[in-house]
Amino acid sequence: MTDKIIKKTAKKNKTNTTNSKKSKIDLSVVIPVYNERESVKHLYSNLNQALSKLRLKYEVILIDDGSTDGTYDELVKIHKANNAYKIIRFRRNFGQTSAMSAGFDHSNGDIIITLDADLQNDPGDIPAILDKLDEGYDIVSGWRRDRRDRAVTRRFPSIVANKLISKLTGVELHDYGCTLKAYRKEVIDNIDLYGEMHRYIPAVASRIGVKIAEIPVTHHSRKFGKAKYGLSRTIRVVLDIITIKFLLSYSQRPIQIFGLMGLFSGTAGFIIMVYLIIMRIFFDRGLSDRPLFILSIFMIFIGVQLITMGLLAEINMRIYHEAQGKPTYVIKDMLQ
Repeated sequence: MTDKIIKKTAKKNKTNTTNSKKSKIDLSVVIPVYNERESVKHLYSNLNQALSKLRLKYEVILIDDGSTDGTYDELVKIHKANNAYKIIRFRRNFGQTSAMSAGFDHSNGDIIITLDADLQNDPGDIPAILDKLDEGYDIVSGWRRDRRDRAVTRRFPSIVANKLISKLTGVELHDYGCTLKAYRKEVIDNIDLYGEMHRYIPAVASRIGVKIAEIPVTHHSRKFGKAKYGLSRTIRVVLDIITIKFLLSYSQRPIQIFGLMGLFSGTAGFIIMVYLIIMRIFFDRGLSDRPLFILSIFMIFIGVQLITMGLLAEINMRIYHEAQGKPTYVIKDMLQ
């Protein structure tokens, strides 16, 4: 494809209309690629081996996320050798979520498989994932039960994060971070990705009512290049968890979270102030040298601000849905 920035500007219904005009494709494989020049050659070979065993019409969408090591040249060679491999090239590094979003927008398959380009995911697991999907699931997530990563910087933080995400979202998965997943197209069409939300798609999708399964998959140690993530990602993961919890529980009713915090802060501040005033009137205790008095005033103001923020969020939520004509529900089937 031409060298241009891939932006998610078209609406989902426009994308679907475009897709419907194209020939039927059963499977789309979406792979973000960033500085994996050595890996993509072997990835192509491994994918061909796995996909050739499937009796499905497929496409492979490789998204070059601003690579600077010659990865794009290798991708062009792959495309010339096999036109089932489509290439999207970003002008700069936009991140894995943007790369996946571009792949989803340009995919035509009824089923979408995602995996990493670093050879740590094994394409040989694709048939097993598809078999599980055929059991009636909407999403099948890979579980790297036997991970080939460093215990301190990768595995231990991952275990903690996965348990926390599962607890807060109610979607029990051992391995949210495994890129190897399968999705039905209609699920992806109802999800918008921002920030670094690609790894939390199962949790985000749970709010529209989907069946999710998890199966163990093979995990290989990295052979080429270097890892793009380290221990520093932990802070971003924590912030993402907060975002996911808010989206799942309060995106349709933000006043209930901001209002609750505001009422708690305002009520606590009011009680403290009443107590101090009683102490001043009946026990002749001064207020000017009481930091608690300043704190009570501060808490009341914070409470008012939080409630106001919740009301503004409610207004914004309604503008979002009404301006775009987006319903607050998703229909799975309709008989007419």
